[in-house]
Amino acid sequence: PVNSARIEADYRSTAQGVQLTREEVAKHNTPESSWIIINNYVYDITDFAELHPGGEQIIRQYAGQDATETFYDLHRHKVLDKYHPRLCIGKLSNETPVEISHTENGKLSDVPYSEPTFWRDGWTSPYYTESHRQFRKDLRQWFHENIREECLELVRSEAYPSLELNQKVGRAGLYAARLGPGPHMKGRNILGVPGEKFDQFHELITHEEFARVCGDPAVQDGLGSGLVIGLPPVLLFGSDELKQRVGRECFDGDKRICLAISEPFAGSDVANIKATATKTPDGKHYIVSGLKKWITNGTFCDYFVTAVRTGGKGIGGISLLLIERSEGLETKHIATSYGKSGGTAYVVMENVKVPVENLLGSENGGFQCIMANFNHERWVIIACLSSGCRAITEECFKWAMQRKVFGKPLINQPVIRQKLAAMIGQQEALHCWLESITHQMNTMPHEQQFFQLGGPIALLKHFSTRVSYRISDDAVQIFGGRGITKGGMGAYVEQFQRAIKYGAILGGSEEVMADLGVRLASRGFPADARL
Repeated sequence: PVNSARIEADYRSTAQGVQLTREEVAKHNTPESSWIIINNYVYDITDFAELHPGGEQIIRQYAGQDATETFYDLHRHKVLDKYHPRLCIGKLSNETPVEISHTENGKLSDVPYSEPTFWRDGWTSPYYTESHRQFRKDLRQWFHENIREECLELVRSEAYPSLELNQKVGRAGLYAARLGPGPHMKGRNILGVPGEKFDQFHELITHEEFARVCGDPAVQDGLGSGLVIGLPPVLLFGSDELKQRVGRECFDGDKRICLAISEPFAGSDVANIKATATKTPDGKHYIVSGLKKWITNGTFCDYFVTAVRTGGKGIGGISLLLIERSEGLETKHIATSYGKSGGTAYVVMENVKVPVENLLGSENGGFQCIMANFNHERWVIIACLSSGCRAITEECFKWAMQRKVFGKPLINQPVIRQKLAAMIGQQEALHCWLESITHQMNTMPHEQQFFQLGGPIALLKHFSTRVSYRISDDAVQIFGGRGITKGGMGAYVEQFQRAIKYGAILGGSEEVMADLGVRLASRGFPADARL
């Protein structure tokens, strides 16, 4: 048998590598010497075959042959990236290997419809500038180089994101970026974008790329979703001391924060919350008791922005408190369908002592603070869903082009082309509407947004979840059994379909969004309008 170690060393030491012919490779077709060709590179699998996770015979039968088509039927390209340094012994002479573009390489994709229109050759946009174009490229590369592998490991282990990973993201300025333009951006520089020039579309790109790099929705939520919805009330309604201290700790990734509104008794019905906060006789503290449920990031958070009842029934008796993890507050992990990394928690508060200085806004004025936060929260959910839909559509397009059925590429089947057409059309429509809303957020005064964008954002969230269901359903059908299998070729499709209901529940249920959007539109219906 050939000395693989020597040839591999020779290959690495020369720019061109060892040059081999197909005839030479064909001679190595025995268990004692097994070579295969993948993408015009030659691999010595003599010893590896016994360790092959799929079994020895399935790979050994291709010894001496070109196994490129079969490999890409069974494996993602990252598998080849993993074994190439160890097994590659040369490449075919006079045949140029094809540079493979795949999802995990940190580059923008050339697959049709895999990127928003502005990032396609020759396309223009009224919304974006060259700053946005470069920011997406730089951000995707930063994610790929700095946290991609840790995110993939979290998918496998279902562990909570480490504090070190949280700090890495925070100190790059990316948690500040997820709250978009505002006073907190002054003096910052986010991957070359000055904080003062960071606009709503830079923030949109940040959320889209977060969703893309994390892949798994639980990991995505574990990295700052609690901050995105929990920190704004502190920055908008907290004291100067809270804004400075808590803002700095959370933006830098040293502390984690979440929003604790939902209870076993109240979800979308915020006015029905039962957790209570009673002032001590000296008026210096609130004593908080109650339960919170389905709190994203709550399992590992340091701060809880918590809705409590300080007055009578209904929305007029609700206040918002910043509660630090302390004596009397316990969290328990809730096992959910999308994984442990999101830190979904059941929160038990029993006589928790909270300084009155931690009141956000006015006493019994908490409902207004909560409502002021909803537009942004829902917009973020839409952005992440849109990014997920686009990534899944790309996965399906790639699979349809490389998968062979009945001796032909899957794309040759009319029913597959119909599914892809529907997925592309829905995804493009969703993103166009999202960009239109983002433009209004970028130009409309903030106080005006509360009244004018609440309805459209609610309807867009409803539309986004409807689109995501249809894309998820078609994707599973295109991938077949692989689409319901963890890991492997359909890994992202399986993750997406398993978590897709989250978008329809978090931030306001789908039905409530549809009803709210139409009710708000009805209020502005002109009195003189008739058929």
